[in-house]
This record gives sequence, C-alpha cells and structure tokens, in this order.
Amino acid sequence: MRQKTGMTVVVTGASGRTGSRVARAAQAAGLAVRAASRAEGFDWADRSTWARTLQGADAAYLVHPGDVGSAAATRAVGLLAHEAVSLGVRRLVLLSARGEVQARPTEEALRESGADWTVVRSAWFMQNFSEGPLVEGLRLGGELVFPGGEVREPFVDLRDVADVVVAALTAGDRYVGQGIDVSGPRLLTFGEAVAEIAKATGRELTYRPLPAAEYGAQLAAFGEPPEVVELLVDVFETLLDGRNAHLSDGVQRVLGREPRDFAEFAAEAAAAGTWTP
Repeated sequence: MRQKTGMTVVVTGASGRTGSRVARAAQAAGLAVRAASRAEGFDWADRSTWARTLQGADAAYLVHPGDVGSAAATRAVGLLAHEAVSLGVRRLVLLSARGEVQARPTEEALRESGADWTVVRSAWFMQNFSEGPLVEGLRLGGELVFPGGEVREPFVDLRDVADVVVAALTAGDRYVGQGIDVSGPRLLTFGEAVAEIAKATGRELTYRPLPAAEYGAQLAAFGEPPEVVELLVDVFETLLDGRNAHLSDGVQRVLGREPRDFAEFAAEAAAAGTWTP
C-alpha cells in the first residue's frame, strides 16, 4: 500500500550528488523535504545537531559523506538510526554500494537500530563521469585515469537511484527489511563509457587504466589522508574485480520501467557543456 503524500522526509546530503536528486524526486512526489546539511544546522560529526533535524519527521534518507564502508560511516549511521527511531522516525532508507563487502557493517548497523529499514545498493554512478574528481581529467586533459581495468560495470543514472529511494520511502511497508540492488540496463567497461562520452562530445577522449595501489599513491600525493587512501585502494581492488559485471532489476521491479541508458546520460551532459574545455 502506497503511503500518502504530505509526509516529511529528512534528506541527508541534500546538497550533494545523491541527496540533491533524492530531494527533487521527493518534492515531485509531494513530500515535504527537510534538508539535513551543514547549511541547515546538521552535522554528521556533531550528535547535538541531529535531534532538531529529525524531530517530527516521518522518514529519512541516509547517505554518509564518507565511503559507506568506512568505520566512521558505520558508527555514524548506526547512531543516527537509533536516534531517529527514539524520536519516532522509524522509516529509514540507506544508500549503499552494490557488491561492496566493506559496506556490510554499515548496513548491519542500520538493521540493528530497530528501524523500518530499506537498503538501496547502487551500481557505479554515471554521474561519477560528470561530477566530482574524475571530470577535470576528461574536460581539460581529454583522459580518464582510473583503476577500472577492463571490468564491465552496469553504470546507473542517479535519477533512477533517487526515484527508487523515494518509491521505497513512500510505499508503506512494501520494501521494509529489504535490500534493493539497482543498475543501468547494460554492461560497459570504463573505456567503453569514455568512448560513449567522446561520441557525445565529438572530442577525442581516452581511458588509461592503472593499478589500484598506484592510483592510491597519486591520491596520497594530492594530500588524501592515509586511512582514506587505504580504504579506497581496498574498495577498488575488490569492487572492480568483476563481481559487479551483471545487471540488477531494482529499477524495473520498483519503478516498473527500464533504467536510463548511458548514451542518454552522456548526450545530456555533453549538451550541458560538462566536458567542454
């Protein structure tokens, strides 16, 4: 049974890549969105800011600013989930990573909170090519340097992820206690994804794979903390080993339609000038 609109949902990371799209999708569905961001007085690192944000809400979308597999994420998500439940906010949806074993403790922390939980496990975002640290190499240098090798990934559009999250939030108990894996409609290597971006932009773009440890050394040289580098190298060495080279039907099952294709994403981002030098 679909929960009536008019409910208030707390959206963590509302100014970020995933949270901003969840907020827009929630508003389009008739929900009142309460942004949980530093600009609105919410801080993942300061528990004293949590209650004011959660009080009186009906549900919450949780996305930790660090990697979902980090110890900080596990602790923060568990504590926030317990606080939400204690304040009567039992309906919680967590964004996790499909196939990432490092994320399992964070998912377990949510389950142990007593919440009516759902975990949405996402494939690699299409928008990682258009937003964030990978963009500048393509835009300015015409090259993506990344430890993806020749592994195939069913890249997913964040708009589809957001629509699944909102459906899970508003569908009553239909998806409570479930994990929903979401992916795009086809498998691409990182090189094939860059080739599609090149076609959309009319530019010559290349992909250069490198070992995860070498990529980590580059991150360290740019000032990333050692613990962050260690976690990312571990994630890349496992998550990009081929375990995710398959499709998931979460978008079709929850939304009743096919997920957006990478070519559509690339054409839209190219038209917006994303990769124009």
